[in-house]
Amino acid sequence: MSFAFYLIICVFIVGYMCIALEHPLKVNKAATALFLCFILWTIFAFAGTGAMTPEFAAKIGSEDIHTFITEHILHHLGETGETVFFLLGAMTIVAVIDTWGAFRIITDKISATSKVSLLWILGTLAFFMSAVLDNLTTTIVMITLLNKLIANKDDRWFFAAMIVIAANAGGAWTPIGDVTTIMLWVGGKVSALNIMAMTLVPSLFSVLVPFAILSYTMRGGHVEVPIIIEDDNSPASRVSHSQRKLMLILGVGLLLCVPVFKSVTHLPPYIGILGALSILWITTEIFRPKARQNPNRAALKVSHILPKVDIDTILFFLGILMAVGVLQICGHLSMLASGLDQISLAEPGKYFLIDIIIGILSSIVDNVPLVAGTMGMYSFPMDHYFWEMLAYCAGTGGSILIIGSAAGIAAMSIEKIDFIWYVKRITWIAFVGYLAGALIYILQYNLIH
Repeated sequence: MSFAFYLIICVFIVGYMCIALEHPLKVNKAATALFLCFILWTIFAFAGTGAMTPEFAAKIGSEDIHTFITEHILHHLGETGETVFFLLGAMTIVAVIDTWGAFRIITDKISATSKVSLLWILGTLAFFMSAVLDNLTTTIVMITLLNKLIANKDDRWFFAAMIVIAANAGGAWTPIGDVTTIMLWVGGKVSALNIMAMTLVPSLFSVLVPFAILSYTMRGGHVEVPIIIEDDNSPASRVSHSQRKLMLILGVGLLLCVPVFKSVTHLPPYIGILGALSILWITTEIFRPKARQNPNRAALKVSHILPKVDIDTILFFLGILMAVGVLQICGHLSMLASGLDQISLAEPGKYFLIDIIIGILSSIVDNVPLVAGTMGMYSFPMDHYFWEMLAYCAGTGGSILIIGSAAGIAAMSIEKIDFIWYVKRITWIAFVGYLAGALIYILQYNLIH
């Protein structure tokens, strides 16, 4: 192997470290991912076949290397664009629902002060909301709710961590609940109904086991409720209850229809999500409150809501997925797959173990490039047990450390949760839940097969 081949590996590892250490370094991970994409493709362009394994270089034949690189950039950009546009549409729909105050229909009904009751209420909400929305958005919404329910900082940190565990688990079992599952679904590795059927029970157990343990240790505890002063000048302050209900039902309903749309039309999911966004957008234009009823009427327009969408996350996915594309073309991922295949276990045990290892790694580094890399490493058919368990492991493994998932990073940013506090208080219980769900999947697979 040439120097360029190993240079790409070193640059990618350094970039990975910078992404994982985003907060200490104070460099946005989207900026790092985009630069990583730029530098890796540039190295590849200068090194040419020297950056590739001999087997992959031989496949080019007499084709011009720069034409080959350009064609593969366009190919990977097309695949990445499917995920990026899907996320953009889904995140915008959720931002519209939130801005119109529709989530308050759910959150205003919570009045429990018992820690055990609150644990199960918030956990259940986070689990099922993330299955429909996504784990990142659900975490943001639920942690915003915590400020209305809990006054004590330590209690808020604890419940924020529980929301992260529940949201990651809930997002893992549906094709639209977690970006890694979205990637597997859009990439044709899993089908919507099958991934839901095969990962629901393991995902449930990854929450039920730690929550059951904590319910025993927290018996009798209560939280202090803060005094809340409502803001009468917020954009949603004068939106009627019927309009909020319309936005909630329509927005969530449209998100649920996207997998159905793909199954019926066989069109890419991003076409369905863009269509859903257009329907919701037209509806908001028609039903916006009149100016005399709401001086902040303009803030309810989708054009005003769009800047609230987390574009940093969108650009991060774009950069990191395109960067992983270089590793796939040059043969790095194929070599890694060959190394993992050396594990001396019979199938399916070997691939179960590989999935579990990938899930644990996703608590240290971002699960998006891990899954993107794994998709390039293996060529199993759609709905193979490897992809099913990967969806579970990559989705829930990130809960083991707070930096291991987008939901955890969001909670860390909003509540200023300390990394060491999370390791001491939460990591062990998240790991127990993760292993419980993995064992349930293996047991379920053996019963079915």
